[in-house]
Amino acid sequence: MTTIRLAVVAGAGAAQTLFAASLADFPPSTQTGVTYAKDIEPIFKQSCVRCHGADKQSAKLRLDSLEATLKGGKDGKVLVPGKSETSDLVLNIAQIGDTPMPPKPKPARGGGTNAPGGRVGSQPMVTPPLTKEQVGLVRAWIDQGAK
Repeated sequence: MTTIRLAVVAGAGAAQTLFAASLADFPPSTQTGVTYAKDIEPIFKQSCVRCHGADKQSAKLRLDSLEATLKGGKDGKVLVPGKSETSDLVLNIAQIGDTPMPPKPKPARGGGTNAPGGRVGSQPMVTPPLTKEQVGLVRAWIDQGAK
């Protein structure tokens, strides 16, 4: 019985360490004065607003304006100003949260994958994941108050 408990505790600790190490791979940018309009909106326009904009709001989440981003979506707020490490937005764009964003390619009907560069079958093009630098800039923006 003791061995099983130790295995569970060790397993939980390993999962927490893995999670922490994964987020550590995306440190906040050292850039100061990060704003939504100047720095974050271009990233979101490139990678997010196709599914989280005026025309379509997956999970009722819009990222095409500061106000909409701060409001959040159907599951509530996606960021906590000043706390990027606990913001679902950061975890998801770093591909380590419960809902990695942009989503990973799905197998298309008839084989193949939903790869960047156009359509495969009836599936639309997939947006590549944000770079470590882009995730770091989003983290810095949130840590600096998400303004």
